[in-house]
Amino acid sequence: MKKGPRKIIALICPHAGYMYSGPIAAHSYYNLALDGKPEIVVILGPNHTGMGSGVSLMSEGTWNMPLGDVNVDSDIAHKIWKSSKIIDLDDTAHLFEHSIEVQLPFLQYIYGSDLKFVPIAMLMQDLQTGRMVGNAIAEALAGKNAVIIASSDMTHYEPQEYAERKDRMATDAILKLDEEKLQSIVDSQEITMCGPGPVTAAITAAKKLGATKASMLCYKTSGDITGDYSQVVGYLAVAISSV
Repeated sequence: MKKGPRKIIALICPHAGYMYSGPIAAHSYYNLALDGKPEIVVILGPNHTGMGSGVSLMSEGTWNMPLGDVNVDSDIAHKIWKSSKIIDLDDTAHLFEHSIEVQLPFLQYIYGSDLKFVPIAMLMQDLQTGRMVGNAIAEALAGKNAVIIASSDMTHYEPQEYAERKDRMATDAILKLDEEKLQSIVDSQEITMCGPGPVTAAITAAKKLGATKASMLCYKTSGDITGDYSQVVGYLAVAISSV
């Protein structure tokens, strides 16, 4: 693991079953491991269950994971909450949500269980909400050694050629760090990406924190694992950095 200044400010990682999306997510975490150890990780994920508030932040507690317990960073969590009028302190959204928890074993494998994190589940995922959440995160993380992880899968259950075409358009907007274009493309092309809000928030925060570049690390679909390309889910790994 590299020592010294870190360059990665945010990552985009998928959150499906590990046999499907794990190899793609590993590209993001491999690059993070080479970048050095952050002191705090903010993980944004879509709210699939519909439970809890529109934007739900868990401000304290411990997550019991197979590789050990991971503690929520209460100090940073409260700073994010106080910096936004749209984020609620709400644990219920996290009770049965998988999009955030599947990221933790990757982080634990790299850094052990002494890391702290802040989980934010987004049911509201429009452009304005994403920007407001991103601005709050940026304000709370200013001057901190932190990384932001946006958890999202891409197109769901479409033929491979359609999924690749749609996901390429969304990815192009992400690589340009253009959250407004991303949201516009998701809406106009009816892209079933499940986490445009987390990605919008991550891009917004990363730019505020000095990000100037996004790098494509990997894109695959479930069809690349199963061999069935008739109904696939897309998986994307991207690193957003200061250089």
